[in-house]
Amino acid sequence: MNFSPGAFLAPAVDWLNANFHGLFVVISKVIETVLGAVESLLLAPHPYVLIGLVVIAAVVFANKKVAAYAAVMLAFCLFSGLWSASMQTIALVAVAVLISVAIAFPLGVLAARVKRVDAALLPVLNIMQTVPPWVYLIPAVMLFSLGRVPAIIATIVYGIPPMLRLTTLAFKQLPKDLLELGQASGASPRDILFKIELPTAAPTLLVGLNQCILLSLAMVVLAGLVGAGGLGAEVTRGLTRMEMGLGLRAGLAIVAVALLLDRLSRGALQRHSPRRLV
Repeated sequence: MNFSPGAFLAPAVDWLNANFHGLFVVISKVIETVLGAVESLLLAPHPYVLIGLVVIAAVVFANKKVAAYAAVMLAFCLFSGLWSASMQTIALVAVAVLISVAIAFPLGVLAARVKRVDAALLPVLNIMQTVPPWVYLIPAVMLFSLGRVPAIIATIVYGIPPMLRLTTLAFKQLPKDLLELGQASGASPRDILFKIELPTAAPTLLVGLNQCILLSLAMVVLAGLVGAGGLGAEVTRGLTRMEMGLGLRAGLAIVAVALLLDRLSRGALQRHSPRRLV
């Protein structure tokens, strides 16, 4: 007798759809609203204006080399004729990373302080990081249908483990003498967190953010298969229609966006703590 996971998962999904349909609708509307706002923000200015703003931000938060790199990557997205798709992909990644960090950061802090929570999360994280990324799309599509919402849900789940692991690691490695000094000086737990723990843990947290961004980008591109739009959809369109030119341009644009996000995040990390960047 063969074991079929679908025999157990299908009734569970049906039960969730029947009993929590309203909740899923609310989640979909919230994500669509936030995503629409971010996309509008990125597509509203002229491409040259947005490129200029990104270059200025890169100079302020990273360095001139990263700024020049960002300008070249964005210029490629523009002149390849995939500016809108590139901005849609960046919007998808931004929303997914924002939600992933909002979930992973407090859980990571809690796991670093409570051993039972850390022990409970460890096997879950191990499983999440060994499951192939496209597998996350299956339950997301079953619960939220096709479109951008299941893509973001799957991306959020895929992006949580690296951020959660590195948050836990960052807070576990905090020097005890600094914490004891803060407690001895009469600082409140809030002050210790924001003035001692977070600044000290910031380099490791930024590494986690960098990994979360890159994994989320990979997942968002893959999610083009379920109607998420963006560059992933362009790659899918090029493959299904045998338009090799479109597929190649979209693939190179994905590389450009990946390098852009990687250099910006690593540039910020390098400026914050150059000695700890590997």
